[in-house]
Amino acid sequence: MGDYFLGMACFFVYAVLNMEVSGISTTTLNGLTTTIMVSYDILKKLGFSEKEAKLYLACLELGTGTVIELSRKSGISRGSTYDLLEEMLDKGYVSKLHKDKHMVFSGINPELLKKRYEDSLRDFEIALPELKGLYNKQSKPKVRYFEGLEGIKRVYQDTLTATTEILNYANSKEIRTHWSTYDDDYVKLRVKKQIFLKGVAPDDDYGLKVKEEDRRALRETRLLSANDFSFTNEINIYDNKVAITSFHEELIGIIIESQEIADTQRDIFKMAWAFAASKLQTDPPRVSIKQPEVKPKPKVNVFDQPSLL
Repeated sequence: MGDYFLGMACFFVYAVLNMEVSGISTTTLNGLTTTIMVSYDILKKLGFSEKEAKLYLACLELGTGTVIELSRKSGISRGSTYDLLEEMLDKGYVSKLHKDKHMVFSGINPELLKKRYEDSLRDFEIALPELKGLYNKQSKPKVRYFEGLEGIKRVYQDTLTATTEILNYANSKEIRTHWSTYDDDYVKLRVKKQIFLKGVAPDDDYGLKVKEEDRRALRETRLLSANDFSFTNEINIYDNKVAITSFHEELIGIIIESQEIADTQRDIFKMAWAFAASKLQTDPPRVSIKQPEVKPKPKVNVFDQPSLL
């Protein structure tokens, strides 16, 4: 019995191999062998219709073929095959010639197909600045609105998608008052993602403490007088977005998605950044002054003193 099953197994392997060699597919899906399904899907992504992709692959497998042969290979009706081949001929996907009094078709070399799409991509890249200009000119800013502490957290979470540095007007006290774990929940994650931040903040005690930790927090902070510049919200500028969070009375967050608005805000930030640098040169930085610790004088026990008698 063992020899019998071994013999049957060998016969089965031989039959499968023979079918593959002779061009007979053992497993088909929509008329295509499973081995070329990947190519079929990619061709559709390149703009081929389902039937065009099947016919092109049939042409490549056969080398050359008549309408009848390609119809059988692709599983498409004869009438549809002829019409499709004529359309594909106009698109440059196939070529045709007369052979032995028959009209035969063949698919173009895939390398030529690749070059055609590469040339089209280069042409598209040349036109891309103009197309983007038209898009930005006509598109309206996208505005998203958030409420409450969880909404504020979602705004900051969006800043972690930044592919540019973050430009920030900060109120270090307000954010940490309402979100006590802000540094652990947000700052550490921003550092982990290697997103650099430039910030302008009031020189209050919170601002001074934040500046002291700049290097560890992957940021650069410039301070302005808390008496002259007081604000209760934060603004973050990144990519094509401006995120605003307000902590006055209600916790509110807004994300404005507009390249034009983001670029304008960047220019305004540059002025604030330069002004903060000039103030740093003309005004001495405010620092927390620690009072010297006064140690109490030791008590003297009169009984321990040497007798004067």
